[in-house]
Amino acid sequence: MVGRTAAALRRSLGEETPRRLVHASGSVLPLLYLLDLAAWRQVQALFVLGSLAAAALEVLRLSVGLDWRIYDRLTRSYEQDNVAGYAYYMFSTTAVVLAFEPRIAIPSVLMLTIGDPISGLVGSGELRRVKRPRALAAMFGTCVALAAPFLYRTPLAVLLGALVATIADGVKPTVEGYIIDDNLTIPPAAAGAIWAGIELSAAFGIKLSAAVLSVTAAVL
Repeated sequence: MVGRTAAALRRSLGEETPRRLVHASGSVLPLLYLLDLAAWRQVQALFVLGSLAAAALEVLRLSVGLDWRIYDRLTRSYEQDNVAGYAYYMFSTTAVVLAFEPRIAIPSVLMLTIGDPISGLVGSGELRRVKRPRALAAMFGTCVALAAPFLYRTPLAVLLGALVATIADGVKPTVEGYIIDDNLTIPPAAAGAIWAGIELSAAFGIKLSAAVLSVTAAVL
């Protein structure tokens, strides 16, 4: 029994590895900006091009029947006749990059490109309606670490962004039998929460940020 379970786990992890690598590769575009290799407008343009390419590929795959082997590796079974996760990934990150300034957009994108694969790895690649506590904790901790360098002056924004991203990643709502893909929800949800945290911090001032730091320190 244990041997069969271990074998199934190894097989699941092997199938998920290419998807996680694709997730992580999306970090390259924000990295270009952080390393001063591209201006923000150039990064935005690259995201738009990526979204257009993803849309074109999905139209071909779903309408014409484009049958490349890579789709077997990068799409899950329930995506065979629906829009694939990688397209949602490009659409959501592009929307965030176009709508928000870099200090909000970049951590929101990284929460998807880095946080989601890490939580998936900790969760052993299981497809669950609600992820296990250890996967949720890994996602939250990773998101805090990703957001803190950009938002260290507004810890409330860090915590709100990480919390909302964790919920978007860890809870899979279903609408009329269709699972809402976290590739679509994590970046905009995180960006909205970060923006709200910044606005609240500005409205209530340093006292709010200091209170959040005190509570966080007490919990940790």
